[in-house]
Amino acid sequence: MMNLFSFFKKTQNVSFNTPFHVDIHSHLLPQIDDGVQSLKESIEIIKRFKLLGYTKLITTPHIISDFYPNNQEIINKKLLTVQEQLKLENIDIVLEAGAEYYVDMSFLCLIEEQKELVTFMGHYVLFETSCTDKPIILELVISSLLKKGYIPVLAHPERYQYLHHNLELYKMLKAQGVLFQVNAKSLYDKSKSSYKIAIKLINSGLVDFIGSDAHRMRDMNKLEVFLRSNTCKKMIKLNKIRNNHQRKEIDAIYPN
Repeated sequence: MMNLFSFFKKTQNVSFNTPFHVDIHSHLLPQIDDGVQSLKESIEIIKRFKLLGYTKLITTPHIISDFYPNNQEIINKKLLTVQEQLKLENIDIVLEAGAEYYVDMSFLCLIEEQKELVTFMGHYVLFETSCTDKPIILELVISSLLKKGYIPVLAHPERYQYLHHNLELYKMLKAQGVLFQVNAKSLYDKSKSSYKIAIKLINSGLVDFIGSDAHRMRDMNKLEVFLRSNTCKKMIKLNKIRNNHQRKEIDAIYPN
């Protein structure tokens, strides 16, 4: 078993065992959204994930009706291109695709018309909202997802300014059945409000998933800093992180 501190003392850019084997939020399909723009860039970032010890990536392109009108067919086509390149280069890592839905009327219509959504791990649906204004349909979207058998996962809740003033608003969302996925890169710059809120969520035990939200290689640098940090250790101790499917996989690296 790995010593508790050995994970954090290894030199950067050297392969090591991350406490998380699965990343559930990234933008690694080229020219499909604001993420990577070339196949080469995608492969280089995926190689970095492998160096960090990840064995499975669930990449999540944006679905925004006005900007990135992606669907399962478009996503699968891009996914296959990257998967084939990984095979050609003998890069042994599992790459799957979910999506990151933006809360708008188009998303609500997809749910209510019983269109099959792009999910991850079977039944989770990753979604985001405006960073500044709470959508008036937010509660309706959440209840509709739950009624259809989906589990809503709110991407980077630490970024939403309309929630920042009151931690109880986060707890209300959790009580409605929403899970929270915090971005590792939000925990990089201590001067930002997103960092402060992310710490509050961690300390309150409200975090369910950690995600890289990787768009560029610079996001991988921030991810590695986080994985080696005391904040990472604290998050694991205070929260039930679901990335690895089974809690015991994380406990094996960070025993009580």
